[in-house]
Amino acid sequence: MDRREFTKRAVSATIAAAGIGSASSLSSCRSPEGKEEPSIPASAEELSITDTHQHLWDLEKFQPPWLETAPPVLARSYVTKDYLAAAEGTGIDRAVYMEVDVAPDQQVAEAEHVIALSRSDDHPTMAAIISGRPGSEGFRAYIEKLAGSPEIKGVRQVLHVPSAPKSHCLTETFVSSMKLLGELNLNFDFCIRPTELADAAALARKCPGTRFVVDHCGNADPKAFGALAKTTKEEPWHDEAGWRRDIAELAQIENVYCKISGIVARAPKGSWNHETLAPIVNHCLDEFGPDRVCFGSDWPVCNLTASLRDWVAALRTILGGRSLEDQEKLLSKNAAKIYRLA
Repeated sequence: MDRREFTKRAVSATIAAAGIGSASSLSSCRSPEGKEEPSIPASAEELSITDTHQHLWDLEKFQPPWLETAPPVLARSYVTKDYLAAAEGTGIDRAVYMEVDVAPDQQVAEAEHVIALSRSDDHPTMAAIISGRPGSEGFRAYIEKLAGSPEIKGVRQVLHVPSAPKSHCLTETFVSSMKLLGELNLNFDFCIRPTELADAAALARKCPGTRFVVDHCGNADPKAFGALAKTTKEEPWHDEAGWRRDIAELAQIENVYCKISGIVARAPKGSWNHETLAPIVNHCLDEFGPDRVCFGSDWPVCNLTASLRDWVAALRTILGGRSLEDQEKLLSKNAAKIYRLA
């Protein structure tokens, strides 16, 4: 049984146990020889999704420090069975784990844990971006030890936390670490303040042999766009013009890719829809083009504002005017290229 078929059956079992109904994430047909084969998508609704930003945390194994002050909806364990239930009906059939900012002394344990998940047919997770501190002197030894595992596709350090100094990613040690990632054929995922995207562009230009992925549309804040910008009482994280300019600059750099993820978590809860997110998504797609974008759920962080189903439904609506080929690239095909998935 391959991972897609596992996911289909696991979702069905999970949902059936919960009494919700049947799963519909995957469709298939039988060949003349009687073998079950994936059907060719005839419509956008049939397109399967590779989730390149799946978070999981089991509090019996790891205690990410940031959870101490996290909203109650996040301050609990989220494991594979929860993900399968959340993804039911969305079309998601495989996932790339994204590090969860564990304490430095738990980084190796987290990496070993997700390697085991990715090797198991009992999980839709098939690869991982692991935590790392590229600005530290010990980074080379840490990443070289783990780079031999084919399930490891790259590294991320959250750079938008209050304790992270500005332009931290442009220090000599950080730049050297980025070049090392390129030599090891590993990515670096940017999770950076939207007002510091110019630093991300400068780093990418210094390291042309390394592949960079800009998470969460550059952490764009929906409250800076459209009707929300005029009506919200909450100050947005950035201005619209600066973000548009910096995304356009990043898109000019060939070794930079953009992940359509995360933005729904910043939308005002209960007062957003697909039109709220469309200016962000469309600008990223237009600037980066159909071949340098991929999808990420940012689950369970998306639960701050929306369910995974609601986020996927909104995105599919936004994509409705684009070709089936371009939608398939964003939702699955590009993920295989960007994260080197089998």
